[in-house]
Amino acid sequence: MAGQTYDLTGKRVWVAGHRGLVGSALLRRLAKEDVALQTVGREAVDLRRQAAVEEWMQSNRPQVVFMAAAKVGGIHANNIHPADFIYENLMIEANIVHGAYLAGVEKLVLLGSTCIYPKMSPQPIPEEALLTGPLEPTNEWYAIAKIAGIKLAQAYRRQHGCDFIAAQPTNLYGPGDNFDLNSSHVLPALLRKAHEAKVNGSSAMSIWGTGKPLREFMHVDDLADALVFLAVNYSGDGHVNVGSGEEASIQELAETIKAVVGFHGDLEFDATKPDGTPRKLTDTSKLLKMGWRHSIGLRQGLESTYDWFLKHVAVDEKQVPIQLNAR
Repeated sequence: MAGQTYDLTGKRVWVAGHRGLVGSALLRRLAKEDVALQTVGREAVDLRRQAAVEEWMQSNRPQVVFMAAAKVGGIHANNIHPADFIYENLMIEANIVHGAYLAGVEKLVLLGSTCIYPKMSPQPIPEEALLTGPLEPTNEWYAIAKIAGIKLAQAYRRQHGCDFIAAQPTNLYGPGDNFDLNSSHVLPALLRKAHEAKVNGSSAMSIWGTGKPLREFMHVDDLADALVFLAVNYSGDGHVNVGSGEEASIQELAETIKAVVGFHGDLEFDATKPDGTPRKLTDTSKLLKMGWRHSIGLRQGLESTYDWFLKHVAVDEKQVPIQLNAR
């Protein structure tokens, strides 16, 4: 359903997961709207605990919820912590969705991930590809939890008439990203590797896999803008892909990062490490037809992200940064 369906003006808006990559971007974007922002940290409310979530929501009565809270990580983290990824994400989604229903939330936007799609999906990946084939084994635990989240939103819409929608963003990056090499995604991991190689005067930097897989990347501020757009302009049962519609190989990404960082050494690809899904480009025609499109190009986005990294993570050229909050 296109066209304005919901008015955010004057609403109490809870951004769940406000300290993470997506949540902090949503706070920046929503600061431009006439809304009353609500946040709560994990030290006050553990989103994995049903009673705590329901009590907070009943007390604070948000009218709009953006579900940006999640346990996230790359291939390595998914491989070694599968139970954490499926359990924590299932609990967070179930508690917030059910709590939103009980608290009479008017609009809920649930965030998924394009890893929900089968490993060998048609390219670009349409929304209809969901549940049509086997998942990528290296992140299936996270993917299954996120698929459950989509179905939760659909179920509460169908049974209770809740205006709950789901958006599936592509690979994200930007200010507030996680640059820990043991748990980060490919883009922040490569950016940090390039920075450390430059600082250490290394002749080369190592990269997992062959460098051939194709990936789509989107700046998180573009995503935040799209989510606000969807909250206002979309009310439907089906989930919506959110992406840039542009792709680059891991090797091309690494070359661009080298240029942005100013590292002049070689790239060494370790083909003994897994590549993951060979190609993952989203079909964003559904969102484009509603009238939204991204505005931040990859090179521009990488430059601003590296600037943020230098100011907030690389305190000095020798110090190991503290791991950033993943949600």
